[in-house]
Amino acid sequence: QLVESGGGLVQAGGSLRLSCAASGRDLSVHVVAWFRQAPGKEREFVSFIRWNDNPYYAESVKGRFIISRDNAKNTVYLQMNSLKPEDTAIYYCASKLGAYSILEHQYEYWGHGTQVTVAS
Repeated sequence: QLVESGGGLVQAGGSLRLSCAASGRDLSVHVVAWFRQAPGKEREFVSFIRWNDNPYYAESVKGRFIISRDNAKNTVYLQMNSLKPEDTAIYYCASKLGAYSILEHQYEYWGHGTQVTVAS
């Protein structure tokens, strides 16, 4: 099970840190990704972190978001800085074994999401 937390309402230019905690699964051997879905839009890839901690970001968040993991806490984080109104979405974490991917259908395990709202 994956559980996201840390969402909320923030002013444009502000920051939030999302957490994705796992139970019953060792995230250190998984690729863990963040996706987001804005109102009326399809879910889109945001970032993933590989088992060896190499990150990858969508162009829309590169330079503003940082993904990291704490294996001792079995948790992956998404630090979101310089937030923009267009970052408003429900953010989901997902995990998979094996090769990394930006395709949501390749992820096996999903959380229920956490709402991020950025006010202008």
